[in-house]
Amino acid sequence: MIRAVIVDDSRLARLELINLLEQVNDVEVVGEAQDVDEALDLIDETNPDLILLDINMPEKNGFDLLTELDSVPQVIFTTAYDQYAIKSFDFNALDYILKPVTAQRLNQALEKVRDKLRPHSPSSDKADLLTADSQFFVKDGEQCWLVKIADVHLIESVGNYSRLYFDRNRPMIYKALSKIQARLQPGLFFRANRQQLVNLNEIDQVSPLLNESLELTLKNGTKVTVSRRQSVEFRGLFRL
Repeated sequence: MIRAVIVDDSRLARLELINLLEQVNDVEVVGEAQDVDEALDLIDETNPDLILLDINMPEKNGFDLLTELDSVPQVIFTTAYDQYAIKSFDFNALDYILKPVTAQRLNQALEKVRDKLRPHSPSSDKADLLTADSQFFVKDGEQCWLVKIADVHLIESVGNYSRLYFDRNRPMIYKALSKIQARLQPGLFFRANRQQLVNLNEIDQVSPLLNESLELTLKNGTKVTVSRRQSVEFRGLFRL
């Protein structure tokens, strides 16, 4: 069973969701709250698998709630406003449903919850890898982007952070380079050295250096030095 809580300042909206969820065999509503403070106590008490969460509420909004939680369950936003859709990516929401919520649209979102909660086999983990067409959300300060993997030409390690290079943008994200590499489908990027991942489709020229290492020139003119060890692997990738 998926244990769910509903957080919405509208009693009518909560009742509508409860009625819809009563028709779903594998979801149990374990509580409802009308504001953030009430929701914090409820979530701490019930430890749900899922929050069906409104955004616009008095005093504190749905994003404030997620920020205050130590551990965030799966989240489906239910709101009357579409302008928060991009921001919802920053909170790893599974779905974003505009009110009025229909049974069909709710069931589509719940299927994503089921997929997240069911045990994954190694083969299904491969399906989670980011492909060239995958998009991901990036927030750096007050700026936000929805970026396509294919548009990123270079990823650079900066301590525990990584810097992404796409177009003329260079935002930082709080994720280690090794963790990013593990999420990428093989064959998209190459680990040129300890600090840099290069988009293979963005390489324009390859030049040998004196110490048997290589220098890559990207299509935008950026030059990246491939370490001697990685140069051997690079040559192997493109050898007939």
